[in-house]
Amino acid sequence: MECTIEFARKLDQEDDINHYRQEFYIPANTIYMDGNSLGLLSRRAELAVLNLLDSWKNFGIDGWTKGEHPWFHLSEKLGEMCAPLIGAMPEEVIITGSTTTNLHQLIATFYKPQGKKTKIVVDELNFPSDLYAVSSQLSLHGKSPEEDIVMVKGKDGLLLEEDIIEAMTEEVAMIVLPSVLYRSGQILNIKKLTDEAHKRDILIGFDLCHSIGAIPHSLDEWGVDFAFWCTYKHLNGGPGSVGGLYTNQKHLGKSPGLAGWFGSRKEKQFDLEIFMTPAGQAGSFQIGTPHILSAAPLLGSLEIFGEVGIQKIRSKSEQLTEFMRILIENELSNFEFTIITPSEREQRGGHLFLMHKEAARICKALKSRNIIPDYRPPNGIRLAPVALYNTFEEVWKTVNILKEIMEKKEYSQYDNEREVIA
Repeated sequence: MECTIEFARKLDQEDDINHYRQEFYIPANTIYMDGNSLGLLSRRAELAVLNLLDSWKNFGIDGWTKGEHPWFHLSEKLGEMCAPLIGAMPEEVIITGSTTTNLHQLIATFYKPQGKKTKIVVDELNFPSDLYAVSSQLSLHGKSPEEDIVMVKGKDGLLLEEDIIEAMTEEVAMIVLPSVLYRSGQILNIKKLTDEAHKRDILIGFDLCHSIGAIPHSLDEWGVDFAFWCTYKHLNGGPGSVGGLYTNQKHLGKSPGLAGWFGSRKEKQFDLEIFMTPAGQAGSFQIGTPHILSAAPLLGSLEIFGEVGIQKIRSKSEQLTEFMRILIENELSNFEFTIITPSEREQRGGHLFLMHKEAARICKALKSRNIIPDYRPPNGIRLAPVALYNTFEEVWKTVNILKEIMEKKEYSQYDNEREVIA
């Protein structure tokens, strides 16, 4: 693979989904490499929000049952649109809550400690909010986080699947892991880990925040018990957009651990009976009234994913990150950068993670040059070229501007401390 701008432009000309870039609002004169933290707004997502605002304006409370997208069934409709991205059936998926509240719901539902089978396996490299939820749920179940959390250690920013499997002892009741590590971008072998967990009668679930919308999944085929995710990263649902959860069909019909009225069977929901009749599908894990305006952008965003298909998105994403990896290795070899992300395509998610002792300064210098990266303390830089709206030329420019910053030591004028939002 060549490292020239001409080659980058050639790749862009050959890219058959390049025209979808026009669907998005790209900040003027900016190269946006932070789509794995917050995806950009699409015109379709904007129109979807305006559409639901109109339904509120024109129908008032009747918007629950009238309009192009009646609110009463919106969460289920979005779940159906999301299902192909994770290899699931529509009834197994619901758009609701947030990443952490959905994890609380799933643990409250599926964690049933019995005898010596009380422990939950997690990893130290997962996003901390997941670990907070696990600790909280253990305490609520009368267990000790110090004694009942099995923490798998990372090695050089990565997880070894052998270490995870070794942690699957007869005392383990549940496993909660990321599908893609939020820092390093490593993809875990979900099928292998699920098979090994089930051999030992252990329930296993995955946090898909950094994989959904970036890589294909086959959760049903792999037999995963449950999964949960946010929608504001690769799915481009907007800041604070509604999360999602999946429960394998074999668990449908199970009563939710955290019950709420919107988890009721639809035809009985407004009967307002004293005792709940759960929906019997993933919708039963909803708690409160859907956040209609925070879910609205997904109508437009998921429509784009349905058109393009996750396989095409993954193929371009692999090319983008591979091109960036080769450029970094060739152009930045003299500047003490270390790429933590696996070089093997099948083990690499939608971003690269670079380590450098001046990482915070370097990120500030990049932003001063209108390139938007993501800093992760204490010394990490995440760069995420997103298939739907980034180009190969942008990847080339990002690496070469970074090279200029290092050659001229432009970063030295900044403090090596993170900003409020890293």
